[in-house]
Amino acid sequence: MNRDYDVLIVGGGGAGYAAALAAQECGASSLIIEAGSKPGGSSAMSGGVVYAAGTSVQRAAGIEGDTPKAMYEYYMTLCQWNLEPCLIKRLSDESAPMVEWLIGLGVEFRPDKLYFAGVESVRRGHMTEGAGLALFQRMEQAAHSRGIEAALNSRVDRLLRNDSGRVIGVRAAGEEVFGGAVILACGGIGANSALLKAHCPSLTVHGDWVSYIGAPTNRGDSILLGEAVGAAIAGHDRASAIPTPGFSALPDAYLPGWLLIVNRDGRRFMDETAPYTVMDGLMNRQPGHHCFALLDEPTREWARPDPSITDPLQLGEAMAYNWVGDTISKQVEHGRVFKADSIDALARKANIRADTLRTTVENYNADVGHQTDSRFLKAFRPLRPVHTPPFYAVELRAASFAIAGTGVRIDSEARVLDQADVPIGGLYAAGEASGGVYGERYFAGGSSLGAALVWGRVAGRNAAGQSMGSGEQL
Repeated sequence: MNRDYDVLIVGGGGAGYAAALAAQECGASSLIIEAGSKPGGSSAMSGGVVYAAGTSVQRAAGIEGDTPKAMYEYYMTLCQWNLEPCLIKRLSDESAPMVEWLIGLGVEFRPDKLYFAGVESVRRGHMTEGAGLALFQRMEQAAHSRGIEAALNSRVDRLLRNDSGRVIGVRAAGEEVFGGAVILACGGIGANSALLKAHCPSLTVHGDWVSYIGAPTNRGDSILLGEAVGAAIAGHDRASAIPTPGFSALPDAYLPGWLLIVNRDGRRFMDETAPYTVMDGLMNRQPGHHCFALLDEPTREWARPDPSITDPLQLGEAMAYNWVGDTISKQVEHGRVFKADSIDALARKANIRADTLRTTVENYNADVGHQTDSRFLKAFRPLRPVHTPPFYAVELRAASFAIAGTGVRIDSEARVLDQADVPIGGLYAAGEASGGVYGERYFAGGSSLGAALVWGRVAGRNAAGQSMGSGEQL
């Protein structure tokens, strides 16, 4: 059967464009098929941070000796080795070449903006000038200049196979298109409530608190398409969520460091400035899977979106949309924030254990007097007391998410595997469409975008090699 392109790519986000560019660099023609009215997906909506080890950007910042091996060990340790090592090793090994490739496309990274993106001991968070939109635009410009085609408003609803079961094309917008290989790069399941309920029960236990930060086209097409041709699914219940007070869908990537956070037993259980890498796990272990942020009236009056306390990455904007005085007052009126004239009364309203809460507040206020956190060693300053009524308790849940982590299972060459762990001929996957790459902990800021680009490049090279007849995995 005649093919229309060497490689067909389902999804026009970061992974899809990385795959198309990598395939083109191998001499293969490709078509990007995007369900939305414009390309970019969640990658263009992101902060534009990529996680990598051993890069020229690090060396320019004076960071010598960081290695893919160290990145691999950090990732595996944080996730308690509950991942396939071959996938994480490939991701780590390919991270620095991915950054250098982006630089070659004109993407700008500033060495002075490298940051600690998770709980690692070396700065690996590579921040893009212009955030995710600028990064994606560079990729899109490169694809356009190289003649790579993109079909928009075209959702793929079927993978086409030949008699031997090899994937040879797709059906999109009622038309069949044929290629030597197909890459699923169509995002995750964030915009599909049914798939979320099935694959992310620890997230959906929060009900209507759940909010999705990502492209609305991410409806789990890789799972629906993959299962129809026998693909295995990996990455169950691995959504990465950040705390939200449920006021709105606007995300707070970082909670203000001046908050005092307790569980329903009235106890603190974490440093309130803990990275979101680990915060959702800490919160979900608490009674009822939620907790409360406490503040008093002077702090409510003072609370403001001050970049010095709410923009630790220096993105040039205040991130804490919810933690301003007027907003908190309005949410009291809406019943989303508890308000009382004493700690005991506040505990009764919020159903928090009162005697323990009193002790917690007394101990915390004593620490504030010395501007030190003797219990959880919080570094944020200035610490603010919970001392002057009225007092406020804001319920928090780890229910705002961008990554679900469930997709078709792949091997270290980005080939999609069937239920018997045999590669499905002609089918590859990359980015959030692929499962098993994300652990129970989101290991660092920039890891999802970095992984999308790494696996997009791996899939593009290998799909090109298979399509063009070499069968070689590059």
